[in-house]
Amino acid sequence: MRRISVSLPTRNSQRDPHEKLARYGTPPGASTLKTKIDSVKTAWMTQSQRSRYMKTGGILLFIVFLFYYLAPKGVHVGSGTKGVSNAEVSGAGSTKCTKSSDPSKPLMQYVLMIDAGSTGSRIHVYRFNNCGPTPYLEDEEFKMTSKVEGGSSGLSSYDDDAEGAAKSLDILMDVAMSYVPEKLRSCSPVAVKATAGLRKLGDVKSNKILAAVRTRLETKYPFPVVSDKEGGVEVMEGTDEGVYAWITTNYLLDKIGGPDNIPTAATFDLGGGSTQIVFEPTFKSAAGAMPEKLAPGDHKYDLNFGGRHFELYQHSHMGYGLMESRNTIHKLVIDGRLAANPDDKAWLKKPIVNPCIAPGMAKEVKIEMGKDHKLGALLTVNMTGPSSPAPAQCRGLAEKTLQKGNECKLAPCSFNGIHQPSLEKTFTKEDVYIFSYFYDRTAPLGMPESFTLREMHDLAHQVCQGEPAFDAFASIPDAVKELKERPEWCLDLNFMLALLHTGYEMPIDREVKIVKKIRDFELGWCLGASLPLLAQNSGWKCKVNEVSH
Repeated sequence: MRRISVSLPTRNSQRDPHEKLARYGTPPGASTLKTKIDSVKTAWMTQSQRSRYMKTGGILLFIVFLFYYLAPKGVHVGSGTKGVSNAEVSGAGSTKCTKSSDPSKPLMQYVLMIDAGSTGSRIHVYRFNNCGPTPYLEDEEFKMTSKVEGGSSGLSSYDDDAEGAAKSLDILMDVAMSYVPEKLRSCSPVAVKATAGLRKLGDVKSNKILAAVRTRLETKYPFPVVSDKEGGVEVMEGTDEGVYAWITTNYLLDKIGGPDNIPTAATFDLGGGSTQIVFEPTFKSAAGAMPEKLAPGDHKYDLNFGGRHFELYQHSHMGYGLMESRNTIHKLVIDGRLAANPDDKAWLKKPIVNPCIAPGMAKEVKIEMGKDHKLGALLTVNMTGPSSPAPAQCRGLAEKTLQKGNECKLAPCSFNGIHQPSLEKTFTKEDVYIFSYFYDRTAPLGMPESFTLREMHDLAHQVCQGEPAFDAFASIPDAVKELKERPEWCLDLNFMLALLHTGYEMPIDREVKIVKKIRDFELGWCLGASLPLLAQNSGWKCKVNEVSH
């Protein structure tokens, strides 16, 4: 069982956290002081003298008032340092207010989070304000490394070249250097979290890359790097990846961070190497023949966030990301042909019919077969579509990868023998958000923000018909072009449908929401992992003790 505590102030639901402070109110005791002065003046001044002195006094009080409220005041940034003044931070460009609601915090805080994924690396530079009792995400700067067709620009693509991997992040750090104000860089933490791609390299290679990344960040850039103890530069556990994405989504939806007991949304994330599910199940009473609490185990994640406790179900299914699943499905096609022709391998040099490629389309693919495979560890073949559409056969291959028949040691299970409470019984009406590749393969084809799995089934059927059926997407900018350039779109949609409906056992008429952004901020785990770094004692200190005013 995992536990995590995010120490953020509880949001006060009775007050707008973005409302400007009452900076122009009357100072305490001012009315009494004015009365005493007026009574003395009346005793010895003429009416004209009183008028003149009152005007002069008013001007002087106004000047004192401006000096008091506009003078710089030192505040803490991070942990154990004197930090940066409010005046300097105000100059960083907050659009919500000009003064922090908490004198122990700066007005503005920046956090840098690098997502070292399986297909490439990305940086998110978040800007928060402390206008209200809960840190408010005000802006984000984002950049990713260049895409490599059929390959990866991620850290794992550098294999033994640890220095090259570290230098590949320079283009991302340049974004942070231009975005974060110079005076705040030394108190803006950076963390690097690698996901499924780097895990595949093994501990020796991945540790060398991570060490090189840390050294380069610490020696070349002014940002403090989060400590190893707090996971500053690490291969992130899949459990954390899913839960951080859940925090991101529900934080942006304002479902967490406050005292109200609002139902939370479930999150389904589909990356290149793995997929994550996180939700807060609600169990029926014992009379309903269901357990009253979530069974103990690694799937249970206790989270304290913003003054509330959440008991979450989570699991990260390694090897079931979209790129990994493509490889597995292609391998199944090859293994099927090999079983039918064990002694004749001439078919390897010819186009191989694959039901997951639309008719009239073809693609050369590289398949990782495994080091002990009869055909060798790596195979390059031409996959071509059948003479007529075969979406059902493609979905059959996708369902086969889920290994639904594996032993379920703790019922109920989703797929591959993994325990999961029934979504149909424990998460019946709440919102379900699917993102990352789920979004990338449905939104460009004109799917609405909310649709059912049955409608996803219809979309997969349409795409798998091939080019003659692409006219249905003609009114959607770039949709037909994308479909023609990606012969595996039929495969991708059928795998997603199989994963959600057959794997996670989501009812076919269940509605899901596809979003890339909420409040114009991108979803994923990065924001959820950045929020804890706003607190003191979160594994970093400002690089300098004093910042001169």
